[in-house]
Amino acid sequence: MNYPFSEIEPKWQQYWDVEQTFQTTEDASKQKLYVLDMFPYPSGSGLHVGHPEGYTATDIYCRFKRMCGFNVLHPMGWDAFGLPAEQYAVKTGIHPRITTEENINTFRRQIKMLGLSYDWSREVNTTDPKYYKWTQWIFLKLFNSWYDPVQKNARPISELPIPDGLSEKEQYGYMANFRLAYQAEMPVNWCPGLGAVLANEEVNEWVEKGFKVERRAMKQWMLRITAFAERLEKDLDELNWHPGILEMQRNWIGKSDGAEINFVVQSSDVTGEEIASPAKAGSQRQVSEGQGKQKTIRVFTTRPDTLFGATYMVLAPEHPLVDELTTEDCAQSVRAYREVTKQKSEMERTALEKKKTGTFTGAYAINPATEKPIPIWIADYVLLTYGTGAIMAVPGQDERDWEFAEVYNLPILRTVQPPTDFSGKAFTEDGPAINSGFLNGLCVDDAKEKMIRWLEEKNIGKRSIKYKLRDW
Repeated sequence: MNYPFSEIEPKWQQYWDVEQTFQTTEDASKQKLYVLDMFPYPSGSGLHVGHPEGYTATDIYCRFKRMCGFNVLHPMGWDAFGLPAEQYAVKTGIHPRITTEENINTFRRQIKMLGLSYDWSREVNTTDPKYYKWTQWIFLKLFNSWYDPVQKNARPISELPIPDGLSEKEQYGYMANFRLAYQAEMPVNWCPGLGAVLANEEVNEWVEKGFKVERRAMKQWMLRITAFAERLEKDLDELNWHPGILEMQRNWIGKSDGAEINFVVQSSDVTGEEIASPAKAGSQRQVSEGQGKQKTIRVFTTRPDTLFGATYMVLAPEHPLVDELTTEDCAQSVRAYREVTKQKSEMERTALEKKKTGTFTGAYAINPATEKPIPIWIADYVLLTYGTGAIMAVPGQDERDWEFAEVYNLPILRTVQPPTDFSGKAFTEDGPAINSGFLNGLCVDDAKEKMIRWLEEKNIGKRSIKYKLRDW
C-alpha cells in the first residue's frame, strides 16, 4: 500500500497550524521540558539535508516526552544577521531586510512541510528590533557589572571598591579593568574586502570565495568570561551530565596549574659562540640592580620544573615586545615572517602536523635557573591570546619545541630522565629530574613545587593558574 503523502501530510499540517497543536501553555501540574535546536541561518538556497537531520532527532524526543506527560517547550527561530545577506545587498542593491524576510518565509514553509512539532507562536528572529533590543539591554548590564571573586557572582560596577585618591578620569579607567564588557586591542581575522572581522570558522569559507583575510590587531568589544573560569570549572561537579560531555567542557575551560617566570632581556651583542658555550657567557651577563630598569619577558608554564632545560624563547609574532627587541640585522626577516603569519588563521597556526617555522629576533634573555643567555625567536605556533604570548622552549620535554629545535638546530637538553627503553624524542611523562641542579632526583610533581618555591623566594616568578578559555 502506498502512503498518500500529498493528501495526509498537508491535511494534518494545516490542522496543527489552525489548532496550534504544539503551542505550549502554562500548566503547573506537568513536569517542564525545554528543548532548543540550533537556529538556522536562513539563506536563499533554502534548507539543506543537515537541518532536518538534527531537527528530526529532537522532534522525536519532544513527541516522546509529550506522550509521557511532560509540558514541552520546543521553539524555532532564525539566526538571521550575517555577512551573506549583507554581501547580497551590496551586489544587488536589494535591502537585506527584504531578502532576509523572503528567506525566512521559505525556511518556515519547508520546516512545516516536514511536520516538525514546533511552537510557532514563540518564533524568534534575531533581526527583529523587539528581539535585539534585549541583546542591547544585556550588553549594558554586562558593561555596568564586574565579577566579585569573593561572592563569585556579578555585581553592579557602582559597588566596585576603588582606591582612594583617584581623579574622576582615573576612577573610570580603573573600573574599565573590571567591567564585564570592555574594549581591548586583540588579534582578529580582518577581511578588507568585506570590511568585517571573521570568526575562525568563517575564514576558509570567505578565502575560497576569493577574499583576502589577515590577522590584525584591532580594538574590539570583549566580554570578560575568563573572570568566571574558576566558577565554571568547579560548577561542573554539580551537573548530572554524561562524563564525556563534562570532559569536553573541562578541556574547553582548560585549567592549567603552573608558574609565571620572568626572563630578563639582555643586549643583542651576545655572540653565537657564547650561546654554544653558555658557561663562558653566564658570569658575564649577570643582571645587577645598577644596570637600570631591565626589559623582562614573562612566560607561563605548566612545567616550571623544566626551567633548567629552557634553551631558547619564543614570542608570538604579534607580541608587543617584538618591535623593541628585534635587532637591525634581523628586522627584515622578522617583518617578512610577521607578514606571512598575518595570513594564517589560529587553526592553521596551531595544527600539530604542520612543519614548525619561525625567525630569530637577534635578542637574548637570561635563563634565571642557569644564568645563561638564550636566543629569543618568534614563531606562529605561539599565540598572543594564550598564556602571556611567550614561552620558554624546553625541547627535551615538549614535542612542539623539539620539532622547532630540530628545524633550526637549537640546543636540546633533557631535564627528566626517560626510561631505558624510551626511543622517542621529547619525553613528556614523569621521571627523575636530571641536569636540573637542586631539583635532580625529584619526580615531576615534587620538582614543580620546589621550583615554584625557589622562584617566589628569588622574586623572579610565582605560582599561577591559567585557563584556555578566552574572553569573547
